[in-house]
Amino acid sequence: MVVNSVHWFRKGLRLHDNPVLQEALNGADTVRCVYILDPWFAGAANVGINRWRFLLEALEDLDSSLKKLNSRLFVVRGQPTDVLPRLFKEWKVTRLTFEYDPEPYGKERDGAIIKMAQEFGVETIVRNAHTLYNLDRIIEANNNSPPLTFKRFQTIVSRLELPRRPLLPITQQQMENCRTEIADNHDQLYSIPSLEELGFRTVGLPPAVWRGGETEALDRLNKHLDKKVWVANFEHPRVNTCSLYASPTGLSPYLRFGCLSCRVLYYNLRELYMKLRKHCSPPLSLFGQLLWREFFYTAATNNPNFDRMEGNPICVQIPWDQNPEALAKWAEGRTGFPWIDAIMTQLRQEGWIHHLARHAVACFLTRGDLWISWESGMKVFEELLLDADWSVNAGSWMWLSCSAFFQQFFHCYCPVGFGRRTDPSGDYIRRYIPILKDYPNRYIYEPWNAPESVQKAAKCVVGVDYPKPMINHAEGSRLNIERMKQVYQQLSHYRGLSKSTNKTNLGMCKMRKQRLTRVCHGCKKSNGICTALLNAN
Repeated sequence: MVVNSVHWFRKGLRLHDNPVLQEALNGADTVRCVYILDPWFAGAANVGINRWRFLLEALEDLDSSLKKLNSRLFVVRGQPTDVLPRLFKEWKVTRLTFEYDPEPYGKERDGAIIKMAQEFGVETIVRNAHTLYNLDRIIEANNNSPPLTFKRFQTIVSRLELPRRPLLPITQQQMENCRTEIADNHDQLYSIPSLEELGFRTVGLPPAVWRGGETEALDRLNKHLDKKVWVANFEHPRVNTCSLYASPTGLSPYLRFGCLSCRVLYYNLRELYMKLRKHCSPPLSLFGQLLWREFFYTAATNNPNFDRMEGNPICVQIPWDQNPEALAKWAEGRTGFPWIDAIMTQLRQEGWIHHLARHAVACFLTRGDLWISWESGMKVFEELLLDADWSVNAGSWMWLSCSAFFQQFFHCYCPVGFGRRTDPSGDYIRRYIPILKDYPNRYIYEPWNAPESVQKAAKCVVGVDYPKPMINHAEGSRLNIERMKQVYQQLSHYRGLSKSTNKTNLGMCKMRKQRLTRVCHGCKKSNGICTALLNAN
């Protein structure tokens, strides 16, 4: 029997550690590697130009790698439910392979595709390679419900066997054993579209700070592993001004698009640690970036409403305000708080911000200052953030807004003090808000407090050249903490926790509040966290 395989790339845009692509090649007579792209969806989706550019660069890199193996990437325009039946007939397909998608929408889509393939007599093979663990195993080990605290998640993972070891990259010999003829007009029929074709204006578009693709991902991985001192000592690097800028060793967008295998990263870190520590088993905390990703994937896998408040069983129902004007100012970096505006400007320009910067702007939008729903912030990140995927993006926003997972609402990031602690000289602000570049360090985080003579000397008058603060932070934060306190007090049983855990947590909040109000002095506290905004009541 002739076996004609189609491997459908979605995430997993790589040739290394790709078990389902290996299945496509196994015993096949022909293999075509396909990416399905719907140009209409590209124009309608809430995805910005940086994310599309990253994806197209990843596809170009994948096509280039396949060329070296005497194959090509077939980019087909349309919707999968329309495209695949046509390809099944045209190429006489007998086998369809694709990577398992654990997210609810992906599972629903793939179920329909599998059913359709069966009607065409096409075998489907699905394998997981986007997460380290089988998420269903984690849920099963937690009494058939996802663990909703990271500590509980770590406990369960520590009892599981190690993730499967990564597979070797696809070889030229494997491809030659199931070689597919490439037509002379391949580039006309199956080319990777340009940004212009997808409807984006590229005039004046600066070079990408993060270049997409497996080649770049593996190069960054090598640089990441060169930080042997950090791995050996297992010290968390201190956050400073340099931490806020895009790093040549950053990996999160490559994990999100599957240009880098999470298992390759896991085992490289593990083996390096054991070598440097003389075969000591590494702590779970070494894999923090990967485990947080797994944690949110696990929490989301069976919850189709994970990305919204309504109908979401783990999300606290908070009466957020509707304020489109305030939301726009936040999203466009026009809040009048230079630290917040610099972060949002970097996000819009480059598609990435440091995780502590994410904490700052998320707190400011939601429970800290503006009292706007985390769903709105999540949608902005979905558009702009290269590493935003459905589960991790929604989970992180629920966390930071104290809507799920984390309930210490009395911790409020100060939009002045937090930035000043991280970057006392204000160089980060000067880079992304250049109109403020001539302000002295003393006023760079709060230019509205500078004397008029200083503002004029800096050629930036607040209220004329740069906006005034859109809110009084001290008053807004005090009000919002009181709002959060009332929400939690009204919860007879927070559905994300057991009753006993909820009582313990609220009791801890009360004790923590009493202690912090004695030692902290508001926004001027050097740690930048406005815990003292709680009053004595």
